[in-house]
Amino acid sequence: MMTLQDQHVLIVGGSRGIGAASARLAGSLGAKVSIIYHSNRAAAEAVQEAIGGETSIHQADASVEDELKSAIDVAVAVHGPIFGLVVSAGMFEGLSIDEMTVDFWDRVMAVNLRSTFLSVKHAVPSMRAGGGGSIVIYTSTAGQRGSAIYSAYATSKGAQIMFMRSMALELGPTIRVNCIAPAWTETDMADASLTKLGRDEVAKGFVLGRIGLPEDVAKATCFMLSDAAGFITGTTLTVDGGADMRG
Repeated sequence: MMTLQDQHVLIVGGSRGIGAASARLAGSLGAKVSIIYHSNRAAAEAVQEAIGGETSIHQADASVEDELKSAIDVAVAVHGPIFGLVVSAGMFEGLSIDEMTVDFWDRVMAVNLRSTFLSVKHAVPSMRAGGGGSIVIYTSTAGQRGSAIYSAYATSKGAQIMFMRSMALELGPTIRVNCIAPAWTETDMADASLTKLGRDEVAKGFVLGRIGLPEDVAKATCFMLSDAAGFITGTTLTVDGGADMRG
């Protein structure tokens, strides 16, 4: 049976969407959950209330090193060494190459990629002190296949996969590192795009006939964090309802 009983799981970007769903599920599996959120304290508090138990929330811009390190240090002081790190902070915006500016490109890389590096960098000392653990980084199917208009996003997500593989080699055998690559998922971040494209049309691209839910990814996340996945590292688990088979 999958369990995270009494393990400290820290989720960077855990106040909404997939991160929030994973926080709730980890809490239900017995974890002590730390949620790092960017700006929406009310949303973070709602997740904290839903979990109950040993849950704490901490504000930080995950792309700013001093802020993130401070938040992680406080979380460790509250709940002890980190066992599971989930990197969920990110942004999903697109511009064509004709419209894209250097500032836009840099912002996507900071929010999606720099925050991944900083999360791992500042969580690893605590994980080592506690004897090891598991890291899950949310990439995207766009990072596996590319995406017109969303080229900056896809590039940042592809880079996350290479960072994950490098960290799996560097941090093993005591710390496992994996990615999860969702396809379209019903989150507030994807809502505008799904509305524009039409949900019925998007759903046709899934072999399983529906758009993904945050809970689908949360289940995969908690599996990857738990000892049930104890012999899995350096890989990307695609959670896409068969969408990749559609091309």
